[in-house]
Amino acid sequence: MAHSKNSEKAKNKFQKEFLEYVKPLNDAVSTKKGEWIVKGFIDIAKNIYTISVDTKVISKIMELILFPYICNFAKSKNYKIFLCKAQNFYPDVSLLNDKGKLFALDIKSTYRKNKQNVNGMTLGAFTGYFRDRKSTKNISFPYAKYTGHFVLGIIYSRADEVWDERKKYNLADLQNIPSVIKDIEFFVQEKYKIASERPGSGNTKNIGSATKIDELITGKGPFAELGEDIFDDYWMYYLTKDMAKAIDLKKAPYKNLTEYKKYKKF
Repeated sequence: MAHSKNSEKAKNKFQKEFLEYVKPLNDAVSTKKGEWIVKGFIDIAKNIYTISVDTKVISKIMELILFPYICNFAKSKNYKIFLCKAQNFYPDVSLLNDKGKLFALDIKSTYRKNKQNVNGMTLGAFTGYFRDRKSTKNISFPYAKYTGHFVLGIIYSRADEVWDERKKYNLADLQNIPSVIKDIEFFVQEKYKIASERPGSGNTKNIGSATKIDELITGKGPFAELGEDIFDDYWMYYLTKDMAKAIDLKKAPYKNLTEYKKYKKF
């Protein structure tokens, strides 16, 4: 799918505006020491239970914290906002401007493995709605309707302290409850610019992300220079071993960009 100059201009404007809005979020979700402001769950008896370090739990809580800020951004820039209908829908948020341009915004988080690398993220399916771009299954609007697909990325470090998930606290202990994550950093990039040439972890048919922190923040993944059209073509026709076997192929035509370029003869 070719991308017009008007689309590129609209995408650049959206990214610039949203990035400016995101910059203060570090202070909004962190203490002065750089620890996450969320300490746990509270019940009606005012008991506080610590949060698991599980990435899915952290990601979901972070989404809930960020949604009001995203809504405020939409209101300030005159965007109509549409939240996803279900947990397995893409994207998390759809934003429609007054010129009819629609933007997908997915909230993704990952933890640092060291100073240069993170564990990685999954960036949505490469089957289903990604291939049938008129489909409305598991997506808020048909994929082809979106002018741009963006990721609000969250990079964090796991806390050094060892915490006891069996322990409960009360409100008087609030300042002493250890945070499970710290040193939170946000970025905003187009999906194709931070996508990997390999699927994400697990057996799900999801696009993987770059794992170098610099590539995520600056949008310099393997498809960044090649462009979104190449990214679309690569992932629309990507086959896992099982997918190739299901259509009686001995092996997939390519499994990385080097093989793809050879297959496509460019």
